[in-house]
Amino acid sequence: MERSPLSEADLVRWAESLAGIARTGLAFTESLYERERYEEILAVAADIRAHAEDHPDPVEKVAEWMRTVGEGVAGYVTPKIAVGAAVGNDDGELLLIKRPDSGFWLFPTGWADVGYSAAEIVVKEVREETGIDVEVVRLIAVLDGIRQGFTRVPLYSLLFQCRPVGGKLDGHPLETADLGWFGQDRLPSPLAGFGFWGDRVFTALAGGDVDVYFEPPRPEPWAR
Repeated sequence: MERSPLSEADLVRWAESLAGIARTGLAFTESLYERERYEEILAVAADIRAHAEDHPDPVEKVAEWMRTVGEGVAGYVTPKIAVGAAVGNDDGELLLIKRPDSGFWLFPTGWADVGYSAAEIVVKEVREETGIDVEVVRLIAVLDGIRQGFTRVPLYSLLFQCRPVGGKLDGHPLETADLGWFGQDRLPSPLAGFGFWGDRVFTALAGGDVDVYFEPPRPEPWAR
């Protein structure tokens, strides 16, 4: 069987999967022998990650992972959760912000905070980042960040369609370098990940019927 070329994203995903297994094992075991084995797995994962990113010192990565090890359920490693907002106005334009850290344009997005529902976080993030008040219309995508290749941190991103109900454009000075409303024919550049969310978002904003997108399961990946 012909295999697809190995990608940098594959290496990152494998490294993070191994690191997650090892850190979860460290959270539950009381065996010194098992702890040593899990720490060795972390070292292997760090070597893979360093190779993928072509940057140094896997020892630092092991130390970073070890700092996140908890005990019991609190130490069970799971993906982080982010939420994003596809906000469309009456002209069919999409609200985009320019991230100050990367220089890429993207819809408003942020980490989920404890104490809020996912939809509440969407409203909060849009208001904080752009000054626009929105109401949530529907969920349109659940994205695996590493599998989609737009993050190196294990995360699920929940993308909601929203409509503006008030406020005015006023970008947060620490979270936005620029912002604005953009039609599909005049999008800014560089724009992060448009290939996997663009058509779906603009179809939804135009009132089209779109199913919630998610990556389909691979054939029993847990059995490999």
